[in-house]
Amino acid sequence: MLLKLWALLIVGMNLYGTERIIALSPAINETLYALGAGDQIIANTEYCNYPVEAKNKPKVGGYFSPSLEKILSLNPTMVILQENNAPLAAKIQKMGIKTLIIKIDTYPSIRRSIFTIGAVVHKEKRAEAIVSELDQKLRALRGIIRNQKILMVFGHNTDLSKSIYVSGQNLYFDDLIRSSGNTNALQSRRKGQPVLNLENIIALNPDVIILLAPNTKERGLTKEALIAPWRSLPINAAKREKIYVEDQPYSSNPSQRLGLFLDDMRGYLIDAARR
Repeated sequence: MLLKLWALLIVGMNLYGTERIIALSPAINETLYALGAGDQIIANTEYCNYPVEAKNKPKVGGYFSPSLEKILSLNPTMVILQENNAPLAAKIQKMGIKTLIIKIDTYPSIRRSIFTIGAVVHKEKRAEAIVSELDQKLRALRGIIRNQKILMVFGHNTDLSKSIYVSGQNLYFDDLIRSSGNTNALQSRRKGQPVLNLENIIALNPDVIILLAPNTKERGLTKEALIAPWRSLPINAAKREKIYVEDQPYSSNPSQRLGLFLDDMRGYLIDAARR
C-alpha cells in the first residue's frame, strides 16, 4: 500500500513539477509572473524590470543578445523565447534543453501565448482569467468613436523631419484600432513598423494620433514637447487637438499589462469623441 502511494506521489510530481525557466523577453517574463509562476523563473534579460522582483533575477544578457554560455550555466529545464530568437532556440535544443517559442505580434497571438505559457506552468485557469479580462477591455473600446483614421506612432520625435515609425497592419495595435470600430490611418502591406516622412503623414491625414513614447520623463521630455511638432501640421488630428501621448512602459509590451494600455486607449477615444 505504501509503495502504491509513493508511486502515485512520484507520478504527480512528474506531471505537476515546476520548471526552471529562463524568460528571454519582458513580455514572457511578465506573463509568467501574472500567471503566478514567477517562482519558476531562474533568470531573465536586462530589460525584464517588472514586477520589481524580476529585477533581482540573474540576467543572461539583452533581449537581442542573450548569452548562450550564461543560459547553459544556470541549468534551466526550459527556455521561453520569442520567435525572432529562433536561431538561439535551435542551439539550446541541441544541448538537450526544452524550448518554447512564442509569437506575440498580433492580438490573437498574444492571447495564444498566455494560454500556451499557462499550460506549461500548469496555470490554465489563471490564463483563462487573464485573457477574459483582456477581451473585455478590448470590447470596451468599441463604438466610442467610429470610422476614424487612427495613427499609432513609435518613439520620442521632437523633430518630424526625421524618420517617423508607425504601426503597420500586422501588429496588435492595428487589431486594437479595428476592434474599436476605426481604421489604421496607414493602409499598407508593409509589416512591422514602417518608416514614414512628414509628407506621408500629411497625405494620410489621420483623425487621431497616439504617440507611443514610453519613459518620456526619464528621457528629460514632456508630453507637450512631443505633441508640439504635430500641432502645426495640416491634418485633422492637429486641427481638432486629437493627439495623445502614451508614456507608460507597458504600452509596447505585449503581456497581460496590455490591459492597462487598453484602459488608456479607451480614455483617449472618449476624449476624442468630445472634440
